[in-house]
Amino acid sequence: MQKEKEKLFSVTLKDCDVLPYRGSGAGGQKRNKTSSAIRIVHKDSGAVGQCENYREQSRNKSDAFKRMSQTKEFKSWMSIEIARTTGRLLQIEKEVDKQMAKVKVEGKDENNHWVTIK
Repeated sequence: MQKEKEKLFSVTLKDCDVLPYRGSGAGGQKRNKTSSAIRIVHKDSGAVGQCENYREQSRNKSDAFKRMSQTKEFKSWMSIEIARTTGRLLQIEKEVDKQMAKVKVEGKDENNHWVTIK
């Protein structure tokens, strides 16, 4: 028996900028006059999905949203949001600080000399 899934948060079109545009390529006058192609930009992650495969804006919007949700940027943002929602983000930040204390970090100063950064 499968365990019931818990909803941590949701992402909807309200969290995105939906930008219609005119598609390019073959398709004739109808394609050149209508803005049926869609580009969706997720505001928090910057992830972008776009689609101009269909004549219907609604189908393109659905496909573009799906493509946006499959990008590396969106998945990275989602990982952080899951950690934040479940309370694990603080643990992760503490572990990063602990590991960074073991690492020697160097950079160049204004005189182009290598210096240790604390």
